[in-house]
Amino acid sequence: MSSLADALLELQKLTARLRRDCPWDREQTARTIVPHTVEEAYEVADAALDGGPEKLLDELGDLLFQVYFLALLLEEQGHGDLEQVARGIHDKLVARHPHVFGDNASAPVSTAGRVRERWEELKTEQEGREGIFHHVPETLPATLYARKLQGRAAAIEFDYPDVAGAVADLDDELRELKEAVDAAGTAAPETEPDLHVFEEVGDVLFAAVNVARRLNVDPELALRAMAKRFAARVERAEELAGAAGRAFGELSLEEKDEYFDAAKEEFR
Repeated sequence: MSSLADALLELQKLTARLRRDCPWDREQTARTIVPHTVEEAYEVADAALDGGPEKLLDELGDLLFQVYFLALLLEEQGHGDLEQVARGIHDKLVARHPHVFGDNASAPVSTAGRVRERWEELKTEQEGREGIFHHVPETLPATLYARKLQGRAAAIEFDYPDVAGAVADLDDELRELKEAVDAAGTAAPETEPDLHVFEEVGDVLFAAVNVARRLNVDPELALRAMAKRFAARVERAEELAGAAGRAFGELSLEEKDEYFDAAKEEFR
């Protein structure tokens, strides 16, 4: 335990020294640091998904430094410090896990789903939150913002009873999008889309997020993973074309598709 305490204390001292002695660190504020914090959080997520344990260890360190630095800014302003941050989250976790730390008989929780429901109930009770969509940050990525709103609605049982209902809604939204495109046509590149088409695309995306939520799939991570797979397949298709002495960018769409399909097979 002392080794852990020493390591954390050394990082705290290093953070303070950087803030004092480094010109870049001296100029930072919470507003300038937060974009880096968000970036580091995404890098942690990426490492956790497919970066391997060494990469995850490295990225967790980067994110931990962000916590230390922001806590130091609070301390400078007299609004708290790292100790308060640590004790605050400790006490919050204890309070929101009565099935672990309290009288289990008075708060029986036997499933992960019920734990999540109870967590939201306790947040509302303990923090005096009001309204269905209280404290949902609008700065979240759009897919996570949508999922959070849907989760809050589900907490008051305003939700489809099963996955089939969510999928059926997605089918309906896709049909309405097709109808809107048929009516409005396709917008020229670099021009504003038809407003109705714009709204219908939003409906489709929102419905797709809802399906993902019901399937316990994080839409942000799933979309990012698909984007990475797409990039890898296109790059491999370009390599295959190059090996055949052909420039991928100069091929017809049908020929590009052939190389793309071959790349997909290699990755299966």
